[in-house]
Formats: sequence, structure tokens, C-alpha cells
Amino acid sequence: MDILNIALEKGLSGEGLSYDEGLLLNNIGEESLFEVIAVSDRVRRAHKSNKINLCAIVNAKSGLCAEDCSFCAQSSGYDTGVKQYPMRPASEIVAAAKRADELGAGEFSIVTSGTKVSTEADVDILVDALKEMNDVSEMERCASIGIASRDTLLRLKEAGLESYHHNLETARSFFPNVCTTHEYDEDIDSIKAAKDLGFYVCSGGIFGLGESPAQRVELAATLRELNVDSVPVNFLDPRPGTPLEKGGNLTPVRSLMVIAMLRFMMPTTNIVVCGGRPKNLGGLMNLIYAAGANGVMIGDYLTTPGADAEADLATIKELGLDPVRSH
Repeated sequence: MDILNIALEKGLSGEGLSYDEGLLLNNIGEESLFEVIAVSDRVRRAHKSNKINLCAIVNAKSGLCAEDCSFCAQSSGYDTGVKQYPMRPASEIVAAAKRADELGAGEFSIVTSGTKVSTEADVDILVDALKEMNDVSEMERCASIGIASRDTLLRLKEAGLESYHHNLETARSFFPNVCTTHEYDEDIDSIKAAKDLGFYVCSGGIFGLGESPAQRVELAATLRELNVDSVPVNFLDPRPGTPLEKGGNLTPVRSLMVIAMLRFMMPTTNIVVCGGRPKNLGGLMNLIYAAGANGVMIGDYLTTPGADAEADLATIKELGLDPVRSH
């Protein structure tokens, strides 16, 4: 039985491919894309039907980050020209949430730069924004606030936070090539703390940082072990002024293969395509659902524009898929 037959069998059962089986997917050439997505589409439909989750974000605090992540335009160590501003007022965050709600997003995430939200004043703003969002929208409330303490997470949960987002970015074995200002285990511990507190946890990474195909499988295996609820899939969009400004090693077909690998290894998990989608997928962008994605970020990203939200919605409906507001 070849690996695609195994992927189909284990995908439909919900078991998913093992790490070693996931490595075998790397032997499949790009010329076999349609054979791959024929299988990944069946697995997605078996567990997610035709439902496509929509999420949106706001960059609530930008730049001035002490971390040295090699891909990130918001690091204070790089001259990228990115906008820098402190935590936006709660009223501006809520206004952004209302706009996302009007576009049809089912989940809205407040994203802040920096290792963590460290001041009481910033936490107070987040609390106020979450409470007001609860009054004006039924969207799921999410936050991406770095390495969060248990006390901060508890306070935000009491204010209405439902989801916690924290990417691992890449495999443990490749992480030192990407970031040296904190340890991988700090990210792991934050995800475990959020799971323990009952949050819906989103954690994924950025592909195309220079990692090997095997390290992409390694990341998938780690995310599965952590039992995350959703995997945000980002592809590197090289930012001028960062160490990876000339990076990017994924073709559109290989980007689709990454999505399929995640679906095969995590068949029942939500797979959501986020940053770098237009840049890396180009004319093949609409194949992300056949490749296994059952969610997409609409609107702009943190420091770069996204695809047109209305066009995204039109495409989803033209494909016979059903945009939904809940997981």
C-alpha cells in the first residue's frame, strides 16, 4: 500500500499518519499534486464537511519587539520601516472587530507585538476590549499576546477570552535558526497552560523559513502531541530589512503539499491558512481547500495586506463550500 493509500485510510479513520509515515510524503514530487489533493480533499470533507471557518485579526500593538525572530518586521533589532505604536485604545480594537464581523468572520484575534503583554495598563485595555466585544458581536474572541502567564490568561478568560493563539513558528530542531531570544519550551509551556485553562488553542507556524521538509513534519508531530485545536498555516512573505528578506523556498505546489501533510497527520484538527497566502500560492490559492484547509484568514495580516475579503467569500461559495461563524 503506497503512502497516499495509507494517508486516506488513516485520515478517514481519524488516526492520521505517524511521524515516520509523514516523512514518506516528502518523496512525492510536485507533479503528483492532483493525486495528493484528491486524497486530502476526501479527508477534509470526512471530518469537516463543506464548512470553512473564517477568522480575522487586528494588529493592536505594533513593532518595538525585543525578540530577534528572523522573519519578523516588528523586531526592534531590524530596520524594516514597520509602523510602531503602543497598545491601541479598546475603542479602536472593538471598531476593528465590528468591521471583521461585517465581513463574516467567526473569530477575531487581538494581536500584540513583543514577548508578552507585561503591563497592567495593557492588560486593562484588553479586558475592556473583550468585554465590549462580547456586547457587540457573537464572534469568538481570541488573543495572540505572546508568552502569557497563567494569571494574565485567567483574567482575560474572565473578561470573555475564548481562544488563545501562540505559534511555535517552526520545528524544535530548527528554532535556534529562527529565534535566540527565548527558549522553545517557553512556547510549549504557554500552549499547555492555555489548554489546561480550557481555552480553544490555535498554534501553528511559518513555512519557508529555510527548514527542511522533515522539519515541517516534525512541527506537525509536535502540534499533534500538544493536541492543539487549530493550526494556523503561514508562509513566509520576506520582509525587507529582516535576515530573511531574500528567503522563501516554497513553490505554490509545495505550499499546497504542506497543507495536505498537515491534514494527513492531523485529520480532525482545524487547518487555517493565514499569512503569506497571496504571495506564496498565487494562482493556485483557491486549491487550499482541496489540499485540506477548512479555514482561512480574511482581511489584512499584521504588517502586510491580505487578499480581498469579499473575493475570498465569493470564491468559497462558488466552490460549493459553506463559510461558517463557529468551529
